[in-house]
Order: sequence, then structure tokens, then C-alpha cells
Amino acid sequence: MSESENVSTMPEWEQRFRAPRVSLPDWAEDAPDRSLFVSNATGTYELYAWDRSSGRQRQVTDRPNGTTDGVLTPDGEAIWWFSDTDGDEFGVWMRQPFGGGEDVPAAPGLAPSYPAGLAIGRDGSAVIGRSTDEDGTTIHRVPAPGSGEAVEIYRHRESAGVGDLSYDGTLIALEHTEHGDAMHSALRVVRPDGSTVAELDDTEGGTKELGLAVLGFAPVAGDTRLLVGHQRRGRWEPMIWDPVAGTETALPVDLPGDVGAEWYPDGSALLIEHSFEARSELWRYEPGAAEPVRVETPAGTVSGATARPDGTVEYLWSSAAQPPVVRSTSGAVVLDPPGAKAPASVAVEDAWVEGPGGRIHALVQKPAGDGPFPTVFEIHGGPTWHDSDAFASGPAAWVDHGFAVVRVNYRGSTGYGRAWTDALKHRVGLIELEDIAAVRDWSVKSGLADPQRLVLAGGSWGGYLTLLGLGTQPDAWALGLAAVPVADYVTAYHDEMEALKAMDRTLLGGTPEEVPERFEASSPLTYVDAVRAPVYISAGVNDPRCPIRQVENYVDRLAARGAVHEVYRYDAGHGSLVVEERIKQVRLELEFALKHLGGGDVLGA
Repeated sequence: MSESENVSTMPEWEQRFRAPRVSLPDWAEDAPDRSLFVSNATGTYELYAWDRSSGRQRQVTDRPNGTTDGVLTPDGEAIWWFSDTDGDEFGVWMRQPFGGGEDVPAAPGLAPSYPAGLAIGRDGSAVIGRSTDEDGTTIHRVPAPGSGEAVEIYRHRESAGVGDLSYDGTLIALEHTEHGDAMHSALRVVRPDGSTVAELDDTEGGTKELGLAVLGFAPVAGDTRLLVGHQRRGRWEPMIWDPVAGTETALPVDLPGDVGAEWYPDGSALLIEHSFEARSELWRYEPGAAEPVRVETPAGTVSGATARPDGTVEYLWSSAAQPPVVRSTSGAVVLDPPGAKAPASVAVEDAWVEGPGGRIHALVQKPAGDGPFPTVFEIHGGPTWHDSDAFASGPAAWVDHGFAVVRVNYRGSTGYGRAWTDALKHRVGLIELEDIAAVRDWSVKSGLADPQRLVLAGGSWGGYLTLLGLGTQPDAWALGLAAVPVADYVTAYHDEMEALKAMDRTLLGGTPEEVPERFEASSPLTYVDAVRAPVYISAGVNDPRCPIRQVENYVDRLAARGAVHEVYRYDAGHGSLVVEERIKQVRLELEFALKHLGGGDVLGA
């Protein structure tokens, strides 16, 4: 039997995970035929080089736990990729020739760290951001290979990162949170020696919750304009800031929701990415024009887009029903991986529910037949993220097994304005769960969900909310499935990577020693003895974001009172890039749910 026949006989939910996928290809600024993308073609997500002129594709990395972070040099001659250990996110940048060859350290003088941004210059130099528990954030200018040692140009205890490098390499844009608010960055443009050219701080020293983001320098020699994201009108919008001239130019892009942008390759226009109410679309704006012009894309979600030198736009599109594909406005499919395609799933329906903090948007997928259905509340991570009308194999697997799936864009989610995103401060976790409870009540009253078979599930922050919800709402949930969760907030804070400590200080208003009552109120461990529902937990033993020790503390408390639970530990970090491992984890979750809720044979579904 051929491999394709083997795949076709598998359950559809497994086929979706195994189907070959590709990311939106990145391309070298001065050699646009040279591209870099990520694919799971070998069963593990790795980096691939693609020479468009010849059609040749080559696997760049090959590591047991996968690789996804890579950048092409502007001339397309080399690929930088980040080398960590088994998903722990702590490592160094390596460099490999585009055509293949030996991997060498890209900055041999720099010790391993967590990454904090990277920008590569046309002269072969680079600017590397690093984060460590000992030093906070440091930023280094690395000369071209063989021409000297790395020089530190920035250092601060709070989180910061490299934003971009100007076309000629004379200006470096940094994002920083020296004011102590990790959710709202300020900007600084410096010279290669680290001296300051200009500052832009909408927080006014941390007194206002207004963030800024680097979107990119103009891709033209001698042009010092910097595209910047701001929140001055209550949502993310782009503007143009010239740090040398000292000018700011607002753009007449009046769209609801959050708006991002990037330059067209010749700097003549902006490609606008608009995200609103769980969908996204593209627009083109030429500076000086009265308004942007729509770039036609299908209804659904554009997960990434880039304008090519010929003026076409390539974008990665999907919907909840249709799997992802890299398309072009020329009408062509840009990159079509070989092998069987992922089976389609069911479309999402929108639900709007009145909640304690305003209208809550939820996305609902239903199996065939009439409700009420056993229902999984699949809670997104972040927390500053959002669920969208995009293809997701996990929810599709639940639908295949007769479950309805509800995904809630709770307060803290992006895409609904700054006030909605910022609303979760200080009562962390509890606010999100109020919104989830409102949608849960609606799902039961509407006849969608069976109140006796409600599952709370999620990964990362969603896993955290799952454990917190099982303890604070013990009568509401029949089952909990928590992947890579925060389980013991105090221990998690002390063990996690430095950048996340800064975020937690912002969210909770201080350290566990400074605001112990807030950490206690927001920690799942506080409520563990109230948990009644069976709970399944999966955790990566190398996870720097939700470290394993704090998970073990929670599990020990469950075990001490004989609570029904299962734990699966795997040798990776904050999730797995190995397809078979991901399938194994979903299968274990399905089996656990069907075992405790009743249902058919998961392996034959």
C-alpha cells in the first residue's frame, strides 16, 4: 500500500495533522528569487530554502524537535536560524549558506540567550537582541563575519527588542519597556554605536496605556521614514515617523479593528493588514492618497502577507472550513506542498453574548445533527491573542467526534480595541473566566450545549484558564484538558523566562512578594482542592514559558487527595513541532474525554 493510500485510510482528524503544510515564504530583499519557508513535509516542522528561479527546494534544518525561526540575509546568500535545545528557546543564532553547507555560529562571541529580535544589514553586519535572567535585555551590533567582535549597544533590566535596521544600516529601531509596562512599548532609534537619534513614547513614562510597535523602515536608500503601529485612537493603526526629520504622518486608514502594515518593496505604498471580529483582509495605501484600496482576498483569515517586487501580493489564507494555502493576487497558488491535502472541516458561526464587560464574540462549530451536544470550550492562549475564522486541526477533531466547539475571544483578546485587550489587568484569569461563563450560559440556554457534558480546554494561557476555571467554577465543568498551563502562578513566575516575568509584573501590578494577594487570587493552585472534574494535563519538560516544576506542584496536590487526573509529560518545550507527537497528544485528550463523558471509539472515529 502506498503512503497516500495509508493516509487516506486514516481518520480524517489525523489526516488534517499529517497533511503537508507550508508557511508564507519570506524572501531576500535584494534577491527576491531566494525564499525561506517552514514545512512539516518530513513530519517535523523545519526550515526550507527555495530558489524560485530554478524551482529547487532544500531542507535547511533537521533537528529532533524541529526548527521554525529563520531569516534570510538581504543578499540571499545565507540563512540565519535559531538553535535551541529541545524546544527550550534558549540558544544561539547559526548561519548556513543558502545553497547548503556547514552551520556556523553567526555571532560566535555571544553566549546563549532567549532571542529578543534580529536585524541583518546589507554589509553583512547584524543587530541581535538577547534576553537572560541575569542581564535582562542586551542588544549587540555584530560586524560582518571575520571583521571584529560583537559590541553591546543597549542594556536594561526590563524587556526590549530589536525592531528593524534602516536600508543603509545607519539607524536601528528598538522597542523597549524601560517604563515598566510590558504590554505597551516605547520606541527608540539609535545609531550603530548605540547613541540615541530620537525617542517616541506614547506611555509618557509609563503613565498612559498606549503602546507603539516597529513595523519597518522604508526599503529605500537614504529614506529615514519608519512605519510605526500606535494605539492613539483606541486600536492598533499605522503611521509614518521620521526620527531624523522629527515628523509624524497620520494615515487616513479608517478601518474598525486592528490595522497593521508593511512597505511595498519600492517604498511607494503600504500593504495594509486589517483584523476585525475574527476575520482579516488586505488593502493597499499610497501615501498622500485619500483612502486605501481593497486587495481582494476570500472571506476568512489572512495569516500573513507580503508584497512582491512585481506589485503582486502573496498571502497565507484559510478559513475554519478550508485548510491553508499560499495564494497570490495574480490568481496563482504560490507554494503547493506535495502529498494529500487536509480534509475540510465545518464553517464557524458567530455568537455575540452580553457579558459583564461588554459584548463577547465567540466562534462556534457544530457537528451534524441536533443539539444539545457535548461541547468543548477551546480557550486560546496569549492572553493577548484571538481566535479567528482560520483552519485549526484541533477543533476540527472534536467536531469529527460529535462535539460542538466554542472559542471565546474574552477580555484580553486582540482585534476588538485597546480597552478590550487591556481589561484583564490585576484580576488576571478571573476576568477572562467571567466572559467564558457568560458564553457557557448562553450555549446551554440556546440549546447548543449539553450542561452535563461541558469540557473546558486550552493550551498555554488557555491551559491556565482551564485549571483556574475548574477550581473557581467547579460545578460548571464536567472535564478539563490543560496543555502547557500555568498551574502554580508564584512558582511559574520564579521559573519562567525573564520577558514573561516582566509581563506578569505588568498584568498583576508587581512581583509575588509585592502583591501576594493578587498572585494568590489568580493562581490555579489556590483552588486545586475544589476541583471536582477529571482533569488531564500535558506539559513539556523543557518549557521556559510554563515550566514543569509548577505543573508538578499542582499535580502533587491533585494526587494527594486522590482526584481523578492524568498527566502526560513530553520531551519538548512550549508545545511540539513533531506531527506524530501532536497527534498523540490530541488522541490522548480525545480518549480521556470519551472515557469520562461516554462516547465511541476514538481510534476508529
